[in-house]
Amino acid sequence: MEVSKTKHKTSNTFIQDTTETVSSCSDRVSHWEEFLRSFQRHDTDSANGCDGQRMKKCLSKRHLRLMALSTGLGTGLLVASGSKLRTAGPLFLLLGYGVVGFFMLIPCMNAAGELSVAYNNLPGGFQSFYKKFIDEGIAFAIGWNYYFQWANIISLELVTASMVIRFWDTTTNPDIFVAIFLTLIILINLAGARGYGEAEFVMNSIKLLMLFGFIIYGIVVDLGGGPTDFIGGKYWKQPGAYTNFKGLCSVFVTSAFSLGGTEFISLTASEQRDPRKAIPSACKLVFFRIAVLFMGPLALIGLLVPHDSSRLMGSDSSTVHSSPFVIAAELYGVKVLPHIFNSVILLSTISVATAAMYSAPRLLQSLAEQGYAPRYFDYIDRKGRPLRGWLLTILLSCFGFIATYKDQETVFNWLLSISGLSFLFVWGGINICHIRFRAALHYNNIPVSSLGYASPTGLIGSYISLIFCVLILIGQFWLGLSSTTDGQSPSIKNFFENSLGAFVVLAFYLGHKIYTKNWSLLIKIKDIDIDADRTIYDQEILNCEKEEAYSKTPRLWRKIASLSIT
Repeated sequence: MEVSKTKHKTSNTFIQDTTETVSSCSDRVSHWEEFLRSFQRHDTDSANGCDGQRMKKCLSKRHLRLMALSTGLGTGLLVASGSKLRTAGPLFLLLGYGVVGFFMLIPCMNAAGELSVAYNNLPGGFQSFYKKFIDEGIAFAIGWNYYFQWANIISLELVTASMVIRFWDTTTNPDIFVAIFLTLIILINLAGARGYGEAEFVMNSIKLLMLFGFIIYGIVVDLGGGPTDFIGGKYWKQPGAYTNFKGLCSVFVTSAFSLGGTEFISLTASEQRDPRKAIPSACKLVFFRIAVLFMGPLALIGLLVPHDSSRLMGSDSSTVHSSPFVIAAELYGVKVLPHIFNSVILLSTISVATAAMYSAPRLLQSLAEQGYAPRYFDYIDRKGRPLRGWLLTILLSCFGFIATYKDQETVFNWLLSISGLSFLFVWGGINICHIRFRAALHYNNIPVSSLGYASPTGLIGSYISLIFCVLILIGQFWLGLSSTTDGQSPSIKNFFENSLGAFVVLAFYLGHKIYTKNWSLLIKIKDIDIDADRTIYDQEILNCEKEEAYSKTPRLWRKIASLSIT
């Protein structure tokens, strides 16, 4: 009897284990099938106007704030700033970044924020504004240019990553590292907006910690608290604080590339849970981003690294060129710190490439939805991913395998120049859209106070930002036609390296005009449909929120505000 009971118990246990195993296998199959079904087209109801709401709203205020602070903090600041320190000197390096940041980017971001809150359901963010407020030819040209620019940045960051690796390994084929990093970037973007947001949150947090750590390190070493004596402004006297005016002009495009990507928070408007609160909050952080995260480290780089150092990128020395942040740690005998800085710089390149792969397919999908790209790319799957645009972007990213080319820095400079000029056209376009948006509001007797968010810098800021965009473009053509900062005579190579991005935009613009035979330059203000796709907010709620915010403002700031108004 005991044996039979044991057999019966064993049999029941076997059946139970088998059932659990089968159930577990079926769960695995269901998860796999769910994963495969996620690539199917998202069901939309165009008749009910749901096309603009196919993107998953997975990005919160937490994601947006950190993106506003650190998206784009990578190659431009951490690597390319070294070559501009060499050609311009520490004073002109700061001046160039300050002009682009404070006089161009901040007003442009405020303008983009105002437009994005007003039209937060338009896919592609500000990319859709060009068609609405300027002209279809401009929308087509800047749209395709901006798409290729972000696709180009993926290759640029992959090439940069292979250059950063040379600090540790100069023998392994760089394409091996490119393949590893590209695979990692693809997997992060495979997770959609939620996966991208969390991955960027982690990587951007590490970047911010590194920059704050470098600021503390730089202050301590410069004041004599490190292995060496007091440094102060030693390198501003010898080899000098600046080089020449051409050196200053060469900084502008690199600084535009470094600060570029901040407008990315507008691009994600359709994927934010509460754009009216998240976008203004992120825009307010842009000043902190420029003043602390860019100007602070760059000022310390200029104090710690002489601009004639043979280790800086672009010098004629045969030594391995490094980031100025790594050089600043190596020069003063800190053994572990260069490796930590170089590791974070490597992570930063992956972060920027991840952001580029996230944004580029969404730009292409927006172009397809507007009729500027084949409708084939207007495909969003059930997870909110623009799948076909993503696959094309992955294909274009394979250009990064050019990293195996022996002269990596030449490839780097060409990709950097193309990307930097693209941001100038985008920012200039945003400013024009904002100016014409305000004109359309005035024409239709719609008060600015009715907007969910109004740009603090207003129309004046947009005009100033636009003027600087034009002046910098003129400066780039002048640099291309004159001798180089190193004294070499003008050349075709130098000209196109400085201005190729402008010719790409011009080719797209003329191509669209010739194809459509529409030679109008601007949409008339009276023809702008200001209310189409606009999110209209309750005026009473807006007034209550403004009064509540004012009541929480310290009395000192209230008095200053009242004096400025009177």
